[in-house]
Amino acid sequence: MPSALEARAARLFCVGFHGLEPSPELAELTKRGVRSVVLFARNVGEPREVAELTRRLKALTSEPLAVAVDQEGGNVRRLRRGFSEIPSMRAIGRTGDAELAHATGKLLGSELRAVGIDVAFAPVLDVDTNPENPVIGARSFGSDPELVARLGVALARGIESVGVAACGKHFPGHGDTALDSHLALPRLAHARERVDAIELVPFRAAARAGVASMMTAHVVFSALDPVLPATLSRSVLGVLREDVGYDGLVISDDLEMRAVLDHFGLEEAVLLGLEASIDLFLVCHTPERMHRAIDAVIHGVESGRIAADRLDEAVARVDSFLARWAAPLYAPRTLDVLRSPEHQALEARLFALPGASTEERDPTSALA
Repeated sequence: MPSALEARAARLFCVGFHGLEPSPELAELTKRGVRSVVLFARNVGEPREVAELTRRLKALTSEPLAVAVDQEGGNVRRLRRGFSEIPSMRAIGRTGDAELAHATGKLLGSELRAVGIDVAFAPVLDVDTNPENPVIGARSFGSDPELVARLGVALARGIESVGVAACGKHFPGHGDTALDSHLALPRLAHARERVDAIELVPFRAAARAGVASMMTAHVVFSALDPVLPATLSRSVLGVLREDVGYDGLVISDDLEMRAVLDHFGLEEAVLLGLEASIDLFLVCHTPERMHRAIDAVIHGVESGRIAADRLDEAVARVDSFLARWAAPLYAPRTLDVLRSPEHQALEARLFALPGASTEERDPTSALA
């Protein structure tokens, strides 16, 4: 049995695994206290196989366990065979139609709920202001912050209307970078006034709407913190908590991305992120790093670097999120919704939009 501190530290991590069934390494991590799992294309097959996988994942513990996935539309879709195809958000953004965005979110969420997935890492709230951006581009609704805010909130509400948590990303905005944070550490020199007027607009709207969670960007915003990327910065996440007024679950982007791992190291990144106000850390690929990350929190608390009330705060947010969104082991999984006439009709409507395609390069695949 893990100690109380070990179990609490482990709750702060959402981990990935390799294969089509729960791995022994994942089982060991859940024994330590991990209660959140993220799926990748490497884990999924046909819908019935995904539904069985989520049952087996939830059977690893008697406590609530959340299963998450990137299912944005466009080419960032981990679930493909037997699931509806959704074009990129840029195609929906060109319509300016919030009702269409809501319907799309409801479709996405209902298909995830049908196979036992609890969290959609969507919508993308980044404002697409840089044509040379290698990682956002068509994943964004567009270059108008008010449009991104309106459609992003609509998509999130659609997802959450069927009992799946949405996650607005990537705070405070990845839309103007010229580097991919999977591979390098992007830096933006925008004045605070520009950040307020462009990047923060969709996140303010999402906070007002009470979106279930937010994900941070591994991007340095020099006007807010000249050294640390948003994920690790008290100054930047202070803007989210205090200025934007968001008190929900804050999730880091994957700590194994090179923007963090190459520049700060895993253990220091975990401690900086926890100090900054991250509640749940993604560590997606390497079991050894997952264990090291948990150990870093334990050592941080034992050494006095991490205050007990900061750990309490993060654990309380995770527990509240799990209680609200993690479906129980024996929750019904009704696969009839997949490829239903209603969903096929919406899919046809979406692919009739100008420029609708799922053939863009997947910019999130560098470490997947």
